[in-house]
Amino acid sequence: MIALMTKAEGIIIRTTNYGENNKIVTLYTEEFGKIGLMARGARKPNSTLSAASQVLFNGLCLFQKGRGLGTLYQAESLNPFRHIREDIEKTGYAALMIELTDRLTEEQKPFPGLYRLLKNTLLLIDKGTDAGVIASIYAIKMMRVAGIDPEVDRCVHCGRRSGPFVFSVSGGGFLCPDCAGEDPYALPLSGAAIRLLPLFKHIPVNRIGRISLRHETIKEIEKMISTYYEQNAGIRLRSQRFIDQLSKFRTD
Repeated sequence: MIALMTKAEGIIIRTTNYGENNKIVTLYTEEFGKIGLMARGARKPNSTLSAASQVLFNGLCLFQKGRGLGTLYQAESLNPFRHIREDIEKTGYAALMIELTDRLTEEQKPFPGLYRLLKNTLLLIDKGTDAGVIASIYAIKMMRVAGIDPEVDRCVHCGRRSGPFVFSVSGGGFLCPDCAGEDPYALPLSGAAIRLLPLFKHIPVNRIGRISLRHETIKEIEKMISTYYEQNAGIRLRSQRFIDQLSKFRTD
């Protein structure tokens, strides 16, 4: 049976060099989920697939699907994400989002709304919204995809809705003062983080405006996110280590 040509919008989330001139690219799409494609000749300097075989490429792609690896034939750019590519910190946070997408999804298994979530949050970063905030929102929303969605609206043990709270990584969410003894290793949280976590989990992407947070607050949330993924999903985020290294050189 001859495989038919397919056209779909997607974002390249991983690339691997193959042979002297080729690349294997992983394309994330709304319709098909994650697809592996061979981009023949993409490593040649004058290849029409050279730009399309870079991580973060977002465009309309013409490809042939196969049972295993398909073939990428053409690609037309839709969003160059120029401001992300020109800023090392934005690039780091975009890489975190791409890494989560790749590690939490399976080949050719679409997850409703995930492509739009990834594309729209990347566009927000590209347009100037705080990259650390957007990446944290994305990471928290992706916890549902990972099957580790935390309880951040009430105490996970007794249901109390008013803080202060600590965050139980092993228990999967907030613990109030009366229940904090249930997890002696629970992470302390500032008042700002307690208020922001429910917002980050529930806010629709199209409602996100320009958000500015103290550096210490976003670092606190990032620590919670990376610890939660590592202990509950077995995922140690490589991109987060890069971001943490960058923050050591921060002067503001």
